[in-house]
Amino acid sequence: MIPKENLSPPEPINEYELKVLRRIAEYQFISSSVASCLFPSDREFYVQRSVNTGKIRNVLTPDGILYLVLRAQDLLFSLQEASAKVILKCTNPPALRVVIPSSVKSFVMEGRSVFAKFVMDVDPKLRAGDEVVVVDENDALVAVGKMRVSGEEVKQYKRGVAVNVRRGAKDFD
Repeated sequence: MIPKENLSPPEPINEYELKVLRRIAEYQFISSSVASCLFPSDREFYVQRSVNTGKIRNVLTPDGILYLVLRAQDLLFSLQEASAKVILKCTNPPALRVVIPSSVKSFVMEGRSVFAKFVMDVDPKLRAGDEVVVVDENDALVAVGKMRVSGEEVKQYKRGVAVNVRRGAKDFD
């Protein structure tokens, strides 16, 4: 993540930028309904920009909670706790999810990777490199991360890392 001294103070987002962010979400999550859930027109958002380039780096809620990070290298979002919760509310399982058993939940909550042999269910549309929400059997948020292999491959593999966890639920507090 970018050090805070390289970011501008939060400022309200304008309508054009909101449309751009909604289009990025639509492209990334292959769903206009997910994009509309993440960026509803009746909700206010703030952005932090890079002081060097002026480009958007962070999207924040009105109360200053980090909502999404716009990665500079590929201009796609990295999920955070707040945005993962929105995705869980507006999609049906297993969309954009990797389901793990309760027996490994505590390890993943600490930020450890999800191994393919522990995946109970996965969205078959997920591709390697996609942002994903890791949940338990009760659809409770456990972590957010990035797929290492596609959803179809995870179902077939018995070894190897399925998801690189970026933040476990213990990091959210």
